[in-house]
Amino acid sequence: MSDDDNDHEIDNSQAPLLDHLIELRSRLLWSVGALLLAFIGCYFFAENIFAFLVQPLVHAGQQKIIFTQIFEAFFVRIKVAFFAGLMVSFPVIANQLWQFVAPGLYRREKKALLPFLVATPVLFIMGASMAYFVAVPVALKFLLSYQGNFGGIDQEALPSVGNYLDFMMQFLFAFGLAFLLPILLMLLERAGIVTRQQLAGARRYAIVGAFGISAVLTPPDVGSQLLLAGPLIALYEIGIIGIRITERRRKREAGTA
Repeated sequence: MSDDDNDHEIDNSQAPLLDHLIELRSRLLWSVGALLLAFIGCYFFAENIFAFLVQPLVHAGQQKIIFTQIFEAFFVRIKVAFFAGLMVSFPVIANQLWQFVAPGLYRREKKALLPFLVATPVLFIMGASMAYFVAVPVALKFLLSYQGNFGGIDQEALPSVGNYLDFMMQFLFAFGLAFLLPILLMLLERAGIVTRQQLAGARRYAIVGAFGISAVLTPPDVGSQLLLAGPLIALYEIGIIGIRITERRRKREAGTA
């Protein structure tokens, strides 16, 4: 093969790579732009959003929240706007990811990936909602129960806005991401990394892992840990059931093809 032929092959291989990089840059710019616009919009409603996030603390009986540094309240407003903007812009970011990946997939693979794309924000919101309405109130009730007189000294909880926001975001994202476990397992099986039989055989390790994760991400009370470990174990089983359903569907499609 001549040098001209080699140069032609190199040029042909570089052109698609360059096109992919340009496409990736375009999708990233759209995603960052959507996040920036959502952040700006949420910034003006940051006080209302934080007022919503602080309701579990109010219902737990805590009527005062403080900030211990001059700039803490301002940075809390920024963090609230960023987290809220991230959630608002998530559908756009997911759509940009889908448009970047979709051209390289076959039609059947596109149909297989689309339900996961749709289910991701739904499951995340379900997990975050469970954290807000169930897990956080239970954890706050346990943690605030340590107020009182101990050894002749009064102990009163005075949480700062920054610490409470970090506490709240930890719960929301932990439960939100936990509810994505079935999608992760089904995608790993779809990619050929694991099989349903392997997941079923690792069930006992998954249970131990669920309690380990809940122990790290939740306060050290049994109620909060069970509220996260229980759904994790159930979602693991749902993932295995989902894989079984998709396996049967693929066999039917292969039989009719």
